[in-house]
Amino acid sequence: MEIRDNNTLEKRNRAKKRVEELKGFYVHFTVYVAVNTFITTMKIIRDMDEGNSFGEAFWDFGTFAVWFFWGIGVVFHAAKVFSYNPILGKDWEERQIQKYMERDRKEAEKYK
Repeated sequence: MEIRDNNTLEKRNRAKKRVEELKGFYVHFTVYVAVNTFITTMKIIRDMDEGNSFGEAFWDFGTFAVWFFWGIGVVFHAAKVFSYNPILGKDWEERQIQKYMERDRKEAEKYK
């Protein structure tokens, strides 16, 4: 009975950790949108006060620079949280585990 309780507790802890990771991503994404909306609005207003038209102010690279560069961080955060890693995914991990287990097995056989 104790094994079953430990297994359930482990599953609950993993699920709780996953929910915390998701919550962290959602907070990060919400802050990203809110802060960048504010920065973009202030930049457009400032540029328009300096004599630029709305179109000139809106399509300036500086208007989207923070969105772009911070967005790279948000994409990597999302990839981590949603377990998307095309290069070092689960298959890669499993191959590495098997490789090291085989190496350890061969090393142990030397001393038999």
